[in-house]
Amino acid sequence: MKLQIAWFGKTKDPAIQSLTDEYLRRLSRYAEVQGMALKDESALLKLCGREARPLRHSLVLLDSRGKQLSSEEFAEFLRNHQDRNPLPLLFAVGPANGFTAETRLEANLLLSLGKMTLAHELARVVLLEQLYRAFTILKGHPYHLGH
Repeated sequence: MKLQIAWFGKTKDPAIQSLTDEYLRRLSRYAEVQGMALKDESALLKLCGREARPLRHSLVLLDSRGKQLSSEEFAEFLRNHQDRNPLPLLFAVGPANGFTAETRLEANLLLSLGKMTLAHELARVVLLEQLYRAFTILKGHPYHLGH
């Protein structure tokens, strides 16, 4: 499975960058994964290939109005995608003010990390940890059982 995780702007906090790098490294055991900083939403839509057919990615946007999943449900979402869809998954953590309505309409899934508001850099780390947790659930690794 191929995963891309995109966010907007440069990472300001070295601790966030360190956690980002750590979870990308951990995820690389389970999937081909790439993290990337993008300039803006138009760069995201271009990366998705929305102008061209066939599409190049399945787009998942983190959005407070999105669907909330348990860790187990998220793992099942990844399994189903892997089994049924050859396109790489592109997860995008929005800018501080959220995604535009136009970009939300282009998404295959709007995903919420919960009802609480998170700083977008922290949301990135939470997403990466949940991706890692989902793969450990799918592989039967004991990481998830420690809760």
